[in-house]
Amino acid sequence: MRGPARGRCSPQACDWPACAQKIVCHIEDSLCSIATPQVTQALNVLTTVFGHCRGLWTQGLWVRLSPLVARLLEKDPVPASHSLVDLLLSVARSSVPSSDRGLWETLAQTLSHLSPTQAGPLALGILKLQDCPQALRTQAFGILLQPLACVLEAAAQAPGPPGLLGGAAGDPMTADTLLCSKSACVGLLCCALTHLGLLQPLPQRPSPWPQAPLLGAAVTVLRLCSGSVAPTSDVGGRLCAILVGCGRVQRAALDFLGALSQGAGPQESVTQVFSVLLEYLMSPESSSMVLKKAFQATLRWLLSSPKTPGCCDLDPRTQLFLRELLPVLQKRLCSPCWEVRDSGLEFLTQMTRHCGGQAGFRQALLASEVPELTKQLLQDPESYVRASAVTATGQLSSWALLAAPASPERPGAQQKSLLVELLHVLCADSEGFPRRAVMQVFTEWLRDGHADVAEDPERFVARVLQAASRDPDWEVRAQGLELALVFLGQLLGPRGSHCPCAVALPETAPPGTLAQALPEAAPPGTLAQALQVLCRVQLFEFAFRALFDCDRPVAQKSCDLLLFLRAKAAPCGSPQEAGDSPNVASVEATLQRWQAGEQGQPLGYLEPGAVMAVLRSIDLEGLRDTLAESSDHVEKSPQSLLQDMLAAVGVLGENEADCY
Repeated sequence: MRGPARGRCSPQACDWPACAQKIVCHIEDSLCSIATPQVTQALNVLTTVFGHCRGLWTQGLWVRLSPLVARLLEKDPVPASHSLVDLLLSVARSSVPSSDRGLWETLAQTLSHLSPTQAGPLALGILKLQDCPQALRTQAFGILLQPLACVLEAAAQAPGPPGLLGGAAGDPMTADTLLCSKSACVGLLCCALTHLGLLQPLPQRPSPWPQAPLLGAAVTVLRLCSGSVAPTSDVGGRLCAILVGCGRVQRAALDFLGALSQGAGPQESVTQVFSVLLEYLMSPESSSMVLKKAFQATLRWLLSSPKTPGCCDLDPRTQLFLRELLPVLQKRLCSPCWEVRDSGLEFLTQMTRHCGGQAGFRQALLASEVPELTKQLLQDPESYVRASAVTATGQLSSWALLAAPASPERPGAQQKSLLVELLHVLCADSEGFPRRAVMQVFTEWLRDGHADVAEDPERFVARVLQAASRDPDWEVRAQGLELALVFLGQLLGPRGSHCPCAVALPETAPPGTLAQALPEAAPPGTLAQALQVLCRVQLFEFAFRALFDCDRPVAQKSCDLLLFLRAKAAPCGSPQEAGDSPNVASVEATLQRWQAGEQGQPLGYLEPGAVMAVLRSIDLEGLRDTLAESSDHVEKSPQSLLQDMLAAVGVLGENEADCY
């Protein structure tokens, strides 16, 4: 039907090609089948058609098949409900609604016929549609709210007003689903919480949005799960017995609570949110995954908290919560469970990154033992925790939040520099994760002008590159090249600017993007001084060796770095860089041996002139193009496929001559 030779196809099925009519007849037979798998296949085919085709003929197809689709709703239970939902949403997003207003009636009937759990995805899809009748949107939103409305009604200490959630009253079918079994209750509540969380940030979400009741519902669900609320009704008691200790619902509710942080709420509701979050973070019953979700939700609420009028500091209520939170964080950093220690460090890192400059946060953090505990976790037996501790201490140090007083036992003793400790991790840690984290911290420090780095950036870069170049982990070597690129940009870029490449390019930029967006060439004097520095820190030894690294991402980064440098030096040639000196010949011979896999011989100290001559002699563009090819391009070549055929036929011993 989409063939270009057919032109505009008529919406009337009787005018379609014979093969298309046969296909439609087969789909009609499948939709009428009593076998659910056959119905499912037919619905899936139609979902694909309406999702990819926009011709007028699709409208005629829906007119012909919609009665059969609607007839599926008359069966109990509705067959292939998931596929039916996918089809209806695919049709609703197509051009059909503009010509067939009956689609909205079919959607409304489907919402009524499906079970609460099955109707949730359809309700969410309807609410995401741009053009949809308001009555249908209201019905769909009510479907999503009903499970939480039932929870609020069941947990109420006294009878409340009907329609606690924007007019949504507890539906009897929903209540039956919540109470019939634990699996049904958990599934329905998790779906409702997830769907509402996905809906919250969308511009087309229902308005007015019932922020305060939803906050109350999320808090109530969490308290039912923790057993900290005692419903007086029989229904509430049964619901509490089902939910208490249920980690799956706890995680879904904490995710939803975090999503609600983007909306304003009354002070009383926000106080309840902080209270239940603190309760979960303190509870010995909280599992490691629940604690992780609780830390994530807490972070979102802290970052979205209003600031004190007239300044950028946290408001008094948030500062009070923070003072209560830090002792809990201290306790979690000492947990015997490594996942908990790791989650606590991740939370601390993000809080420091976003709030490190706020006086209230700084004061509360420095008054606690959290910075010292974080530094101690650099020696943690678990590598994931050590890596998170590296990142956290790097952030704390960047904001000058790691300076601890001298030891009371030895008043004159000086604390070992964090830079020295992280260098030790980079050189001595047996696991890759902490070493990768150190390289990321060092790159940030160099880019941001950290005090420890600014004292002697040349010595810092030399020590780091020396360690990174020997590292067996390819990600550490690649991050070393990233650090080298930042250093190169600071040397050759305008005074006071950040590394041009680091600012202009996202991390996800494809290989070769850097070389296609190179900055202007550096002045000759600046270039000469920069080359001397780069030779002293042995950056070229690292970059040239990485150019032939067996791990492609490392070679690509090195290629980009050298292209960046060559473009900077493009117009600045000199007679000393002629390329016929013994030093140049020796370097080129060494590079050829490296390319052949003999990586033992070092380059030693290089003269700037020799470096530039070698850079101009290497076909970096060709190497970049080769590296950009897929790793299996040789195996997928026509010659390789023909060789595979010959190898297979040699085993069989048949038709060998024909294959040749």
